[in-house]
Amino acid sequence: MRSALLSLAAGAFLIVFPAWAHHSFAATYQEQESITVDGKVNEFLFRNPHCFFTLEATDASGAVTTWKAEWGGAGRVGAQGVTADTFKPGDRVIITGAPGINPGDHKIHLKTIVRPSDGLKIDRVPGGYQRGTTR
Repeated sequence: MRSALLSLAAGAFLIVFPAWAHHSFAATYQEQESITVDGKVNEFLFRNPHCFFTLEATDASGAVTTWKAEWGGAGRVGAQGVTADTFKPGDRVIITGAPGINPGDHKIHLKTIVRPSDGLKIDRVPGGYQRGTTR
């Protein structure tokens, strides 16, 4: 009996944990708002469940702010030809997306990314992403 209860509890945990671990973007970001961050890539993590950027942006007064941008999973962005080597430290990118709920966190849910050096542009579209160019 005890073994059956432990098995049932373990099974329930395995079903519920993945749903709990994957957060809602609306709980973290102001999805109805949009901001743009123009900066240089410090780090690009190509992974699941989401890819992440860390970038440095300099404002008009010369102050540097570190931003963290959360993107789709490696499978979705990879379908547009993005790999772990697509974005390198020092690349200038312009990111548009939903700001974090707490402005002091300097977080953004990435919807569009442009790399001016070669015109690469990737937009979020219903069901995934679309690769294009600004040129």
